[in-house]
Amino acid sequence: MTTNEPARAWLVTGASSGFGRAIAEAALAAGDIVVAAARRTDALADLVASAPERVTALSLDVTDPDRVRAAVGQVLDRRGRIDVLVNNAGRGAIGAAEETSDRDLRDLMDLHFFGPAALTRAVLPGMRERGTGAVVQMSRMGGRFAFPGVGACSATKFALEGWSEALAKEVARFGIRVLIVEPGAFRTSFNGPGALLVSTPIPAYDDQTEPLRTGMPDDDGKQPGDPAKAAAAILLALDSAESPPRLALGNDAVDAISESLDHAKAELAAWERVGRSAVFD
Repeated sequence: MTTNEPARAWLVTGASSGFGRAIAEAALAAGDIVVAAARRTDALADLVASAPERVTALSLDVTDPDRVRAAVGQVLDRRGRIDVLVNNAGRGAIGAAEETSDRDLRDLMDLHFFGPAALTRAVLPGMRERGTGAVVQMSRMGGRFAFPGVGACSATKFALEGWSEALAKEVARFGIRVLIVEPGAFRTSFNGPGALLVSTPIPAYDDQTEPLRTGMPDDDGKQPGDPAKAAAAILLALDSAESPPRLALGNDAVDAISESLDHAKAELAAWERVGRSAVFD
């Protein structure tokens, strides 16, 4: 935001820590207004105290559709508008596909897909009316590709990215931007104590899942990515004349996504003749 532009109003979910906190702080540093949402608002007390005239704490469980609608109504009543929605609330999960229960998979889908979709639908009418706005969907590099042990999380992020890709094309004519963010490993609370959902192990998959069950918590606090720099990159993308539809963050994400795209292109080329053969003569 330049000094000649009015302050934007942000609604950031999962704002108590990690990316959500870093994005809220970056928005405040830019002179904007922030509604910081979390399930426990006491975790937001220090953020509110840092700029009480420009920060509001909001209690929000994004998996509760009724609360989502009510929360957006509260923000609009208090702030008048929502210029930027950041769908950031989420958690990690470890488990092979066979190990992941229906309940766990549905809970993750509620958190990572249905909740963000409901919030997005709730803010779009106001953005369309004003002819401006932005929706930031916090995905992960696993929203582009999957590997053993994280299929559930990747499935939810694949869903979010597919929905958001269509959304971006639908709302661009109304002046609304959609930015899908794909971070790699960052020093957030993602791998912290109690943060990861770990499925009941099936020994047949231990060679693939055990390294994740032990390695991800051990890496907590050692990840190469800086959340503050990620937040700065997100604001830069939003303030650019043409923001990218997707933003990979971190060396690991950029490298892994590039490798995945190269592999997909090579695979398509290898089977192109077979694919093209499946048509009427």
